[in-house]
Amino acid sequence: MRSILIASALLAAAADWPQYFGPNHDGASSETGLARSWPKDGPKLVWEKKAGSGLSGPVVAGGRAILFHRVDADEVVECVEAATGNEIWKKSYRSRYTDDFNFDDGPRSTPLIAGDKVFTLGADGDLSAFELMTGKQLWQRNINKDYQVQKGFFGVATSPMLAGGKLVINVGGKGAGVVAFDPVTGKELWKATDHAVSYSSPITAKIDNEELAIFFTRQGLLAISPNKGEVRYENPWRPRLNASVNAASPIVSGNQIFISTSYGTGAIVLEASKGELKEVWKGDKSLSCHYSTPIRIGDHLFGIDGRQEERARMRCVEWKSGKVLWSKPEFGCATLIAADGLILAFTESGELVLIEPSTKEYKELARAVILGTKVRAPHALSGGKVFARDGSKWVCVDVKK
Repeated sequence: MRSILIASALLAAAADWPQYFGPNHDGASSETGLARSWPKDGPKLVWEKKAGSGLSGPVVAGGRAILFHRVDADEVVECVEAATGNEIWKKSYRSRYTDDFNFDDGPRSTPLIAGDKVFTLGADGDLSAFELMTGKQLWQRNINKDYQVQKGFFGVATSPMLAGGKLVINVGGKGAGVVAFDPVTGKELWKATDHAVSYSSPITAKIDNEELAIFFTRQGLLAISPNKGEVRYENPWRPRLNASVNAASPIVSGNQIFISTSYGTGAIVLEASKGELKEVWKGDKSLSCHYSTPIRIGDHLFGIDGRQEERARMRCVEWKSGKVLWSKPEFGCATLIAADGLILAFTESGELVLIEPSTKEYKELARAVILGTKVRAPHALSGGKVFARDGSKWVCVDVKK
């Protein structure tokens, strides 16, 4: 009963940001009352705390904020009061991950807060569950070891997701491309496909009145029933270059699914119906996403086109056709949130940018340096505050009127 009451209370908090890309996996928040301009020095800093390495984004639920990061040889799950930054609990365990490119040894996967539990997935494949209230570790298993998954370029980066009451993850093992786990015990419930793991985080969406778990795996699009792991839709979509990644999450509108990557491949929109997929449009000239996921506002996509090392562009693109309506050169890579008729973009250079989502031209309302470089972790919006981190600190800033 206690778990049900806590879960109900958390679900009722509309301002929560409990998982990667927001409450509905679409980068959108229902919050209102956000400022349309900021003081010269930027929005008010509410609190700042030291952070370790990693690219895992903060999550917020029930007045608590969670950061998953690397401190020395440990992966650390830290829970603080969202309003003050005061520590509530902190748990850690030894990580075996070492980045082969000396890029970052920290976790890349964003935690999931679901009901009274917190789920994390470490860079070496340590899948863990903790009590949200106390930090007590409920279970842990290493999915890379359990399913004999070979080490990728940059460690595990896909985020855990709850679908159909199951913890569903693109594991990437032989016969275990996607695996569903019992969130209470961590035990396997089913496994399906040979799809290798990507750096993209999955979403849930209703296609033909059926709730599906939708992945952008190493091979391409995969839509699967969370109940028994039955594959509903597949479509190959990946660069020919082996040294490439699929990293942006899928976007669904009605029965249409958008996926995008860089490396000369680009985006595709597919219409799903009765087990079949029909191509709507595709190409590398519209919105080719390196790692950040675009946001859909109305009938348009706003996102980052191009690779990080190319000083990528921000663009507005028609959903139905892929037509580019405007492009902002050298905007740089950024993660995006849509809220209250605004876009809150956090750039890789540590700037928070306030944008009006016009379909006619790029309209910047405000910009402020908040963090150092490089910022690749997705930010969160909760209670009128933005939560974000770089490789040395995490902050909370007030963006309300």
